[in-house]
Amino acid sequence: MPKVRPLTVALFTVSFVSILFVSLAGAQRNNAIDTYAITNARIVTVSGPTIEHGTVVIRNGLIAAAGANANPPPDARVIDGNGLTIYPGLIDSYTNLALPEVAASPSPGGGGGFFAAQPRPNPGGPNSSEPPGLQPEVMVEDVIRPGGAAIESARNIGITAALTSPRTGIWMGQSALINLAGDTPQEMIVRSPVAMHVGFTPLRGTYPGSLMGVFASLRQMMLDAQRYRDSMQMYERSPRGVRRPELDRSLAALVPVIEGRMLVVMLANSEREITRALDLAAEFKLRLIVAGGRESDRVADRLAKQNVPVLLSLNLPRRTTAAIPEADPEPMRVLRERVEAQETAGKLAKAGVRFAFESDSLTNISDLMVNAERVIENGLAATDALRAFTIWPATIFGVENQLGSIETGKIANLTITRGDLFDRNSRVVQVFIDGRPVDLRPVAAGGGSGARVTLSGTWNLTVDLGQGEKSATLNLQQEGERVSGSISGTLGAGEISNASTAAAGEVRFTVPLEIEGQTKEATFAGTLSGDQIRGTVNVVGMAPGTFTASRARPN
Repeated sequence: MPKVRPLTVALFTVSFVSILFVSLAGAQRNNAIDTYAITNARIVTVSGPTIEHGTVVIRNGLIAAAGANANPPPDARVIDGNGLTIYPGLIDSYTNLALPEVAASPSPGGGGGFFAAQPRPNPGGPNSSEPPGLQPEVMVEDVIRPGGAAIESARNIGITAALTSPRTGIWMGQSALINLAGDTPQEMIVRSPVAMHVGFTPLRGTYPGSLMGVFASLRQMMLDAQRYRDSMQMYERSPRGVRRPELDRSLAALVPVIEGRMLVVMLANSEREITRALDLAAEFKLRLIVAGGRESDRVADRLAKQNVPVLLSLNLPRRTTAAIPEADPEPMRVLRERVEAQETAGKLAKAGVRFAFESDSLTNISDLMVNAERVIENGLAATDALRAFTIWPATIFGVENQLGSIETGKIANLTITRGDLFDRNSRVVQVFIDGRPVDLRPVAAGGGSGARVTLSGTWNLTVDLGQGEKSATLNLQQEGERVSGSISGTLGAGEISNASTAAAGEVRFTVPLEIEGQTKEATFAGTLSGDQIRGTVNVVGMAPGTFTASRARPN
C-alpha cells in the first residue's frame, strides 16, 4: 500500500475546506431573499388583458409567474398588493442618466460637453482619428456611474430603465440601455451598444461650423467607412503582398451603421431637420430613429412609410413667465406651438408611426407624467401612452424579450402605484428593478443638476456683417437644455434651430437671414454675461460678422 505523504494530505484538506467554504457561501447567497410574491394586486400586463386580482412572483431577478391563479412559493417574501396596481417598469427613451456631470471644456470642438468630465485626457483614445464631436467610437458604457440624485428622481416617478446617450457632438457616440439600479456599471447595463447617436449642431470654432458642413461631414465619414470596410475585407481575403491598411477606430465604428446592423438615432425636432434625417437615412439605407420629434406629425406619413420610429419628447412647451395684465399677449405662433405639441403623439398613433416617450432634459422630472396626461387629454389613448413607456421602447431598442411587459421570464422591472398611473392623484409606492425592491427617497430640489443659463425672453439683436448694423428681435424659450425661438426684423423672419447652451454661458443657434435678397443660414455663437450676449456670426460664403443681444426688460 503506497504511503500518503503529509504534504498531500495537507493540500487535500485545504482544498476540501476551500470547496466547502465556497459551497456554503453559495448556499447563503441562494438563501438570501431573492423571491417575492406581490398578491391581491391589479396587474396591467400590457402584452395581454389586465388581471384585476392576481399575483406576480419574482425569483432570481425574473418574473417567475403572473396571473389570477399564481400562488406564492413557500420561500417568497409576500407583499400584500391590495389596492395597488402593478405595471411593467417604465422606460425613458432618451436621457443622459448615469453620465458624469458636464464641465466646461477647453476644446474648441464643441463636442467637449460629454467628454469634459471624463478621466481620460484624450476623449476618443490615443488612436482616434477624429476630433471630439466626430468620434463615433465613443461608448457611454465606459463612463456611466451608478447612483445620483437624477436617477433617484426618475425612480420616484416609476422609471426603472433608460436609454442613456452622449450629450453633444455630431457623431455623438453609442448609447446603452441601463437599469436604474445596481452597484456597478456592469450590473446596470441591459444592452450596449444600442444605437449610434447623431446631432445636427455645428461644432464651435472648427469644421464643420455650419449646418451645411454638418451634413457634408456625415456623408463623407459614411463614404469613408464604406471604403475602409472594403479595403479591410480585401486585405483579410488576400493579405500577402498587400500593404496592411491603417487601423481607424472612428471609421470602424461606422461599419455596423452603414451595414444596417446598428440603429442610428438622429436628434431632430423641426420638420426640416426630420426631413433631412429621413433623406440621409434613405441615401445610406440606415436603420433610423428620430429623437425629439417636436414636428414629427408633419411628416408622419413618410415616417410610417419608411418605418422610422420616433423617441418623442414630453418636454412640452409652456408659458415660462407669469401672466400679468400689463404684459403683451403671447404671439399666436407660440400659442399654436403649445397646443400642437400636445397633439403630436395622438397624430403619430393615428398615422401608424411607432413611438416611445422620452423626458428630453426636463428641468423637473415629475413633469413627465403631468405632460403625459396632457397628451392623453389631447387625443392619445391612455393604453397607447402606457405602451409608449413600456413595450414600444423595448421593441424599438430590441429588448422586447427582456423588458416592456409583465410576462414570465422577463426581467422583473415593475412600477407599482396606488391609483391609475396617469391619474393626477395617483402615486408610485414601489419599484422593483432586476427583481429587487428599490427604496424611493425624496430628492432635494435641483438635486445636482447644476446652474444653467436662462435664455427665455425677448432680446434686442444687433448684427454687423460688414455692411452696417442691422437690428432684429430675438424671442427665445428655454426649458432645461432645450432652446427654441424665432427672429424678426430687418434681416427677415424665421425659426431658430440647432440651439444649444452650456453651463459656462455659451450660446449657439442657427437661423435663416435675408441678406442681399437671398435667404442664407447664419450660425450665431456667443457668450452670455448677465443680460447680454456677445459673439460671432458665420454665414456661408461671407466673412464672419459680430452680434450683440440685450435682454429686453418690461416697462
